[in-house]
Amino acid sequence: MADTAMSGAGSTGGDDPLQRAIWRLRSRGCWTDAAALLTPHLHDAGAAVQRTALLVERCLFTGQGWAEAEDALRVAEAVAHDDDERGAAACERGQLAYAATVLGVRDRSDEARSALGRAAALLSPGSRTRPLLDFRRGLVAEHLADAPQSARPAYRRAHAGALAHGDTLLLSFTWRHLAALSLRDGEVAEARKGFAESLRIREDLGFLIGTAPALAALAEAEPEPEAARLRAEARRLFHLLGGIPTWLADQLHPDKSSPAGV
Repeated sequence: MADTAMSGAGSTGGDDPLQRAIWRLRSRGCWTDAAALLTPHLHDAGAAVQRTALLVERCLFTGQGWAEAEDALRVAEAVAHDDDERGAAACERGQLAYAATVLGVRDRSDEARSALGRAAALLSPGSRTRPLLDFRRGLVAEHLADAPQSARPAYRRAHAGALAHGDTLLLSFTWRHLAALSLRDGEVAEARKGFAESLRIREDLGFLIGTAPALAALAEAEPEPEAARLRAEARRLFHLLGGIPTWLADQLHPDKSSPAGV
């Protein structure tokens, strides 16, 4: 299961009461409630894209809510007025198509590539959305095209961009995917470092729904008995959050392991 991300810029909300409330709900897997807080602001393209991103993330974690995400995406596309806004909406279309493909709902790989390519053409070089776009293009390269050699530079660009923009949550995703590629190449120490940093960021931010997958990923780079302890903690959180993300159940089976995950 491939790691995914929506924008983490200002993820905990900062001084904005609305964004703080959205983060509290999102970080615990209450995407529908978080999206509802943005409904009065859908005339604003930024709010419309953020609402779409929340509902797309719900699809990735639960495998449900596809129609609602599609509806939200159409609204975001309709209210976008400039290239950056259109590019951000296209980035979400690419993510939704990627999600449907990687979860086996429907093969929309061509749509994912096309939408992310359109986003790349529209977004300005300094756009805050570009690091997220780079990350998602890396996902498509790694998990749809089976081209990890192309994914690595995309993840590195996303990592550098996330650092430049202070997008701490996105860093947790780029650390994880770079670590997974290192593990694939047999670079266990480098993988352990990346997985550990990703977990640290998610725990610091209180990103609860992403913590169990991060624990399970770190377990792949740790020796026993530490690996068993990490998987046990991941299972505890997974069940505490009602079995989200749904695909993690197979990865947490005692006889099955995988470095990938949200």
